[in-house]
Amino acid sequence: MAFNELIAKRIRALTALYKEEFTEKRMFGGLSFLYKGKMTVGIVKDQLAVRVIESKLEKTLKKPHIKPMDFTKKPMKEFVYVEADAFDTEEKLLYFIELGLEHAKSKLNEI
Repeated sequence: MAFNELIAKRIRALTALYKEEFTEKRMFGGLSFLYKGKMTVGIVKDQLAVRVIESKLEKTLKKPHIKPMDFTKKPMKEFVYVEADAFDTEEKLLYFIELGLEHAKSKLNEI
């Protein structure tokens, strides 16, 4: 599966604004951006795959253009797919990057 390189460039530009280091890895047939080894946001074809902390998942799924990530034919825990209409501006894309970053940081604090 391919991923949209333009979306990858947009994410790279926005993650460069952070002092934290992001790395890239091929995952889910696309490209994912990781913070300290934890996935934050990825690109699958023309949509985002975003990790969301459990306490924000239900509210996030109520927003337009967002659905459970069902890569395995059943919803994956704490993952959502986000269609392009939901991140058509840099401000909106940054929201999803921050949502994924919040999830990654929460997992670093687990014992």
